[in-house]
Amino acid sequence: MTPHTSWCAGGHRCSLGEHRADPIVITAPNIGAVTLTRVRAANGREHAEVRLTVALAPTELAARRQLLELADNLSRVLHHATRPEGSIHHGTVAA
Repeated sequence: MTPHTSWCAGGHRCSLGEHRADPIVITAPNIGAVTLTRVRAANGREHAEVRLTVALAPTELAARRQLLELADNLSRVLHHATRPEGSIHHGTVAA
């Protein structure tokens, strides 16, 4: 295993040759939550692991509409997050 990075949480979070940061959790009560974790894989490539939990509407039709809109918006987020470095708009969250 490679040495821990400055952002690596160490301990049980690191396994199988990868390093993982402490997750950042954003919660919106009664709506959902996002968990974002920085990971360096065994091959040295870094990526963001994102887990999203969303409360769905109680009716089937409304829940399906939510899921379609969510898929569309996540596609936009993915494309925005993977733009070349020079074209990324930096927000207020510190890395």
